[in-house]
Amino acid sequence: MARGMNHVYLIGTLAREPELRYTPSGVAVYEATIAGEDHIAGQDGKLRQLPWYHRISILGKPAEWQAERNLQAGDPVLVEGSLDYSSWDAPEGGKRSAVRVKALRVESLGTQPETTQDAGGGVRMHGGMNQVMVVGNLTREPDLRYTPAGDAVLGLSMAVNETWNDRQGQKQEKVHWLDATLWRDLAESAKDLKKGDPVMITGRLTNESWTDKDGNKRSSTKIEATRVEALARGAATGTAATPAAPRQATASAARPQQRAAAPSYAGTQQGSRSAGLDIDSGLQDFPPEEDLPF
Repeated sequence: MARGMNHVYLIGTLAREPELRYTPSGVAVYEATIAGEDHIAGQDGKLRQLPWYHRISILGKPAEWQAERNLQAGDPVLVEGSLDYSSWDAPEGGKRSAVRVKALRVESLGTQPETTQDAGGGVRMHGGMNQVMVVGNLTREPDLRYTPAGDAVLGLSMAVNETWNDRQGQKQEKVHWLDATLWRDLAESAKDLKKGDPVMITGRLTNESWTDKDGNKRSSTKIEATRVEALARGAATGTAATPAAPRQATASAARPQQRAAAPSYAGTQQGSRSAGLDIDSGLQDFPPEEDLPF
């Protein structure tokens, strides 16, 4: 399995007042919502503004230190973090899961950018930065489909490993299960990837919202890829093993593409791509306080 890499960078405004709370076990949790816009040129050459809202969290003593900085709604910040996967048993039965941003660093910007207030009362930065870079292994065969307009769309699922030493010096490991969506030429170029292949994916973070068959609101966080690189199997094991020969597959020649606005696709969730997105879109379905990951 490839050694995981998991980086998120956001530049945006605090959409609303940050919150500091404590879990029943006494762990401090600092939560904030970062908001901005991606300016993306579509195939027709027109520039589109795609709003985004991403919740970040900090745990433990760093959460209390961050709260002491007294940041307010509308303040512009830089966030450095990683994607964190968690799952739990839903009260109504069945398993639920979520992916959100675990912040490692939050810095105030030295300038005051132009902002917009949305219909939900949130403050959103014009422009900003929304970048993700991950390395992991594919957990299933790629799923290539086509929109009614003939645009290719490819779904990838991957496992990203995280390892660390706990306070006792014992090695710990966690797997983050992440999904990515590829469009058009990039989707076609990566269609020959196989389950188990190590890949690097860069792109932007998106939230998608929909209503399930029981009328419940659901949401998911995915990566909308702008570049995919197939890695040699066994090359990132952390040992001196001989690197594997490069794969002669179409996906190994995946090239960066011009960012294009994702088209409407029948049967998919399009909440993250709606121009009317407001502060509360895509922010449901987070785990109970006592199940927060450490």
